[in-house]
Amino acid sequence: MEFRKHIIQETDSVKNALVMLDKLAADAILFAVDHDGVLTGSLTDGDIRRGLMAGSKINDSIHSVCYKTPKYINQKKIELTKLIDFRQNNFNIIPIVDENNIVVDVINFKKRKTILPVDVVIMAGGKGMRLRPLTEDLPKPLLKVGDKSILEHSLLRYDAFGVKSINITTNYLSQKIEDFIDQKKNDYRTTIETVKESQFLGTIGAIKLVKNFSEDYILVSNSDLLTDIDFEAFFLDFVKSDADMSVVSIPYHVDIPYAIMDIEDDYLKSFHEKPKYTYYSNGGIYLLKKELLNLIPMNEAFSATDLMNAVISQRKKIKTFAHNGYWLDIGQHQDYKKAQNDIKTLKLL
Repeated sequence: MEFRKHIIQETDSVKNALVMLDKLAADAILFAVDHDGVLTGSLTDGDIRRGLMAGSKINDSIHSVCYKTPKYINQKKIELTKLIDFRQNNFNIIPIVDENNIVVDVINFKKRKTILPVDVVIMAGGKGMRLRPLTEDLPKPLLKVGDKSILEHSLLRYDAFGVKSINITTNYLSQKIEDFIDQKKNDYRTTIETVKESQFLGTIGAIKLVKNFSEDYILVSNSDLLTDIDFEAFFLDFVKSDADMSVVSIPYHVDIPYAIMDIEDDYLKSFHEKPKYTYYSNGGIYLLKKELLNLIPMNEAFSATDLMNAVISQRKKIKTFAHNGYWLDIGQHQDYKKAQNDIKTLKLL
């Protein structure tokens, strides 16, 4: 595991620690553990310099020079506000410990922005009819945008936001998606599984085929989206609102270059000079509390719109989250062409 390059036994020498720190280069920090793997300290070049100046020797154990009260994150009680505080205060690498204070991982904020407590489901069962002939032999999520497939761009972003589990629901040309995941799954820190529909189950119905959800929140997304949305901000907004579901909304601005008259029974009621209107469309990305799964029927076609109507009928709350950054639904040839051009300058990570 990659995090082990940051782990050093507390009985190891200062000399060996310097060798390890040198290999880590810009990520030069070590976490000292005892023989059980329990976190006992942290160590940087600065700690060693201060220790040597205070009289420690190069062959002494690092126990004499390491910082004895290191910052850490408990994997069972991950607090996003704490993570954000570490990140904003330039703690680049933080150890993650279990309930026994044993180091089980590290988070490197250069590679992972955060750790989101959500399970992700990507709906990838569609036929992509409007993109024929490109999708005759290849499912739409595997179409290349730049040097990566649409699906790969999404997986990299979820991985960067510290998502632990991703399920991809498949149907059309499912074997090609399954083969792709088998080849690529070891490239990600997150666990990725595929779930095959036996019939088309709409835009959200296949979520019921996922057997296990470990988190209390589920993030559901269409598989043909290219976006730079901040999933952390989306999640925090959802939790703060105490809603049951949240929908990403995409603003659509309309500028009318003429004066508009408000007419009633052929009489002018008001006059608007070149008005500007903003409408919001469904962005195809949703957050929901796990208990909403009870509203989705098993093995029946069910759309995201059906779910929202069911939530409203139950007098539950649906929040919207306006995304003003980049968002593109790659559903038609002109969209695919635009994506190929945009990716040249688009920063997704």
